[in-house]
Amino acid sequence: MKRFLLALAALWALSGCQTLQQIDKGLYQVADVVSEEDRVTGQRSLSFAGRAEQIAKGNQYVEQILAKEKKEGRKVDAALNRPQYYRLVRVFDRIHTVSHLSNERWQPVLIDRDSFNAFTTGGTYIVVHLGLMEQLKNDDELAAVIGHEIAHTVANHVFERQSHAQVSAIAGSKSARKGAYQAAFTHESEREADRIGILYSALAGFDPLAASRIWARQYTLQGNARALFAHDHPVNAERQAETAKVGQAVKPYYAPGERNPQYASLLKNNVLWQQGESAQAGEGGGLQALLGTAFGAYVQHEQAKQEARRQQAHANFVKAIETRLKLEQSSAPDAKTLDTQWRYSDGPRLTQVVIGLLIQKGEKVLRAVAHVDGEVRAGSRFQARFTLPEGITAQELKSLEGRFYLDDALPVQ
Repeated sequence: MKRFLLALAALWALSGCQTLQQIDKGLYQVADVVSEEDRVTGQRSLSFAGRAEQIAKGNQYVEQILAKEKKEGRKVDAALNRPQYYRLVRVFDRIHTVSHLSNERWQPVLIDRDSFNAFTTGGTYIVVHLGLMEQLKNDDELAAVIGHEIAHTVANHVFERQSHAQVSAIAGSKSARKGAYQAAFTHESEREADRIGILYSALAGFDPLAASRIWARQYTLQGNARALFAHDHPVNAERQAETAKVGQAVKPYYAPGERNPQYASLLKNNVLWQQGESAQAGEGGGLQALLGTAFGAYVQHEQAKQEARRQQAHANFVKAIETRLKLEQSSAPDAKTLDTQWRYSDGPRLTQVVIGLLIQKGEKVLRAVAHVDGEVRAGSRFQARFTLPEGITAQELKSLEGRFYLDDALPVQ
């Protein structure tokens, strides 16, 4: 922000005596301080940190993680699991080669966590949990995750969000301070990273429909948890549908196991986006860049507000329907299965009904979901069958604290 104010001061000093061409160059300098040209779309996006600063700050965070792993005696990379590490490197290299940052030297890191997770911090590391590697048996699915994470840095999501938050604070935006808004802002970044990552997969010779298979599986296992919290990622069912649509769109660029020979030009112009020509500094490019930055930030702000409202409206719908459901009976046909019968008193016809079960076991909260087949009508009874989480038996469930909830439902259109 200090750099921005200094640039404005310099522009103000020049404006009284310089030509329009020089003023436009000054405007471009101001725009360059507070934004960067989006590598994907070519449009301006808000960012107070240049690429060198992004790398320094992003890498510092990861290097602190690695230092802590070493201090606590945990192995990383090949020392942790040689086959999985070399698999990670092999798939990463193919995706990175077709990315917008292929000119940078990146390093994939494998750490000892059993969770389904991977992340980047805006620098040149990608950190992947061993649990994710073990759960994704298919290299096409691993490529989708790696492409998604590289895309976060390509689109500058880490520093874009920080810059947007600073501007919102200065502007006094009340909505931007709300947790639901912040979650929605991240939600839209996740959708963009999915689109970019799926294109990378196709260009690198990996199945672009693999991402949709991941989220279809996660939906079966986890449901959507619509009313439990604000979502900073698309819910599984929506993510499966959208990634399938994107995968189909870019499928013509895909040849199994082969890098698309036109990948460089397709990064600029493809079925998902088209990069337009930008005017040069001194030729209207400065004004264009400054106005583009402001307009882009405004659009992102409005999209986040709209997404926050959409999520809240659906969460309210789910909570209202939940009050009309009554558990009538439950039974356990075997040690790992719980059958339940419910009555839906009144309301619209429902589809894609998912009932959730939260189980408290010590300090852990475990979750199971049951997908209800077909439509549910007012006044009807329906069955919901749960497969209990690993480590929980039906007999043990009787002595544990459990709570049923409506995970999701949609009105029949």
